[in-house]
Amino acid sequence: MGLIRFVAANLFVAAGLFSNTSFASNLVKFEPIAPGVFAFIGPIGARTVGNQGLNANIGLIETNEGNVLIDSGATWLGAEQIEQAAKKVSSRPIRWVINTGGQDHRWLGNGYFQDKKATVIAHELAKKDMQNRGGDQLAALNALLGNAANRTQAAMPDQWLKGDSTTLTLGGQQFVFLSSGGGHTPGDLMVWLPQSKILFSGDIVYLERLLSVLPVSSTKAWIKALETIEQLDVLQIIPGHGKVGDKVVVKSSSTSYLAALRIHMKKAVDAGQDISESIKQFDLSPWKRLANAESLHPSNASRVYLEVELE
Repeated sequence: MGLIRFVAANLFVAAGLFSNTSFASNLVKFEPIAPGVFAFIGPIGARTVGNQGLNANIGLIETNEGNVLIDSGATWLGAEQIEQAAKKVSSRPIRWVINTGGQDHRWLGNGYFQDKKATVIAHELAKKDMQNRGGDQLAALNALLGNAANRTQAAMPDQWLKGDSTTLTLGGQQFVFLSSGGGHTPGDLMVWLPQSKILFSGDIVYLERLLSVLPVSSTKAWIKALETIEQLDVLQIIPGHGKVGDKVVVKSSSTSYLAALRIHMKKAVDAGQDISESIKQFDLSPWKRLANAESLHPSNASRVYLEVELE
């Protein structure tokens, strides 16, 4: 098996297996969340040709001087669909694009929007992750999508944010960007809209499906980000995956699972318990209702054990 085929076969295991379906020309549809705030709630299943690798949520916020897009999609063609869908709910152009992390569908559509003169913004901690994994992500998407991945490139953001919290005024509207120093990916970034009390969490929050711990994840930083959400006066949370929820739903899905997994593995490490036995003894029953729970949990548990062991 060649290198590209090997990468394509293994890179996205944590996010679900690929399947072959025809490309859906009406993939993206933005739904209103609040006045001037929209979200596309992507499928929670596998990446497919039909969804252009976009099995995640995307946000759109109107401002007086143009729109702010939360994440750019996984491909050039997917980004074009995002723009067309945005035009159906707003006459304003997309002027700013926020990358909430280093996962492919968060940033590989950047080049399309930069070609349209939009400014792409991300956290500086995402830079190395994007540089390290961008090539492999492109290889896997090309292997899956073929010609549908044409023109897609690993286009880096234009502006890098620093620190735990940055407030920017875009188009006359206040945006607060929150980072805990990592999480699902090193550059995870949450977008807080204090006026409407809406949070776009990126992959810090998964609802309806079990979260995915990657080799680049930091569950310690992830927990910190989830604790930050608890402190916000938030009404609605648009997660990285799954339907719109609130703090109660987040706690019962993402927060409770990750906290329980870290506590369990810390006890196992301290007791010198074997990793395989530690995984078997974890009680997954409270989260079995979530999609992909049984398939994703073993790799999640293994990575958390190894992370805690190094702390």
